[in-house]
Amino acid sequence: MRRRTALTGYALLAPSLFGVLCFLALPVLIVVWLSFQSWDLISPARFVGLSNYASVLGDPIFGNALLVTLAFVVIVIPIQTGLGLLAASFLTRGLPGSIVLRTIYVLPWISAPLALGVVWKWILAPTDGALNTILGVRIEWLTNPALALPAVCAVVIWTNVGYVTLFFMAGLLNIPPHLVEAARLDGAGPVAVFWRIKLPLLRPTMFFVLVTSVISTFQIFDQVYALTGGGPGRRTDVVANHIYEEAFQTFDLGRASVMAVVLLAILVAITVGQQLYFRRRTTYDLS
Repeated sequence: MRRRTALTGYALLAPSLFGVLCFLALPVLIVVWLSFQSWDLISPARFVGLSNYASVLGDPIFGNALLVTLAFVVIVIPIQTGLGLLAASFLTRGLPGSIVLRTIYVLPWISAPLALGVVWKWILAPTDGALNTILGVRIEWLTNPALALPAVCAVVIWTNVGYVTLFFMAGLLNIPPHLVEAARLDGAGPVAVFWRIKLPLLRPTMFFVLVTSVISTFQIFDQVYALTGGGPGRRTDVVANHIYEEAFQTFDLGRASVMAVVLLAILVAITVGQQLYFRRRTTYDLS
């Protein structure tokens, strides 16, 4: 009976396992293999050992891309998470219009990011852009080195805050009402209820939101490509954009694969660190 149950379980998992192996594990292995090759998409691949790694890790332009990506994550994640949590707190109170607002909040996230980037590039255009027209001044949002990265960060936050809000709403609605009611009967005010009851019970949701948000933000490409292309002066040249340039403009698939492997290693390390941090601080049983 156990063997039959196990076989049935594996049979049901087979389609998903096939997808994971073909579209996740296999591409990762191919990228690792390419990182040891010299290939320009035309000539046959040639094994070069660790020379690609030495070249990439000693490249100051790639180092700059890592720093820009780190700065991008440091700006986006706290603001995006805070705004999502704040919006979820208001949208779960049953106020008039909450259902309509929930739909509006999610619309940017379900839209094509490249198309949104094109729209925002028009909005932020210096001469005939909608934002400068409203403000009545000419501001170089995307070509000023001091403003380009914050502008791209603002677009990404605007795009993803609905995703964060959606999951925080689910987490807040999953908190047992009797726990909140008991705290209020003990004299806890709204702020105390939020910080001492709701926020600790939101840790499973917070863990999921932070892990997925950090991964997606480190891999950001579409909005950067549409808005600035990595400029000006590589001030918005994130790692994913630099990988694209190396692979499909310079046509050096070996170096591009090394960058992808480095990015994967960083994401694995950060995810493991988040797992270790939340492991003893997270309670999944809310009964």
